[in-house]
Amino acid sequence: MALKLTNIARASLEELLIDYQDYLRTRNYAIWDKRSPEALFVRKRGRRENKSHEDYRAFVDTRPAEIVANIALCLTHQANYLLDKQVAQLEKSFLEKGGLREQMIRARIDYRRRNYRR
Repeated sequence: MALKLTNIARASLEELLIDYQDYLRTRNYAIWDKRSPEALFVRKRGRRENKSHEDYRAFVDTRPAEIVANIALCLTHQANYLLDKQVAQLEKSFLEKGGLREQMIRARIDYRRRNYRR
């Protein structure tokens, strides 16, 4: 279930990414290259711990829409990267440990072995 919900979150972020790209494209605004100084600055800020919307408020409140949309693109790419890593870990865990049903059956069998031996 966690894998399914994480994939749904990833798909939702992908839709958001496309919407921001469309917004920029339809207004003939530049989309920052991931290696541009601006994108690198946002990515560096996004790697800091304990980030909240307050950390970006000054940028969003004082910058034009083109810059705000590009900041949102950078942060969405970072969120997608993290979700991709989480999906990979969940898939690995599923392959190694099985799903919830398999784990519950295994736990019940182990319980029976420990408690009903004669």
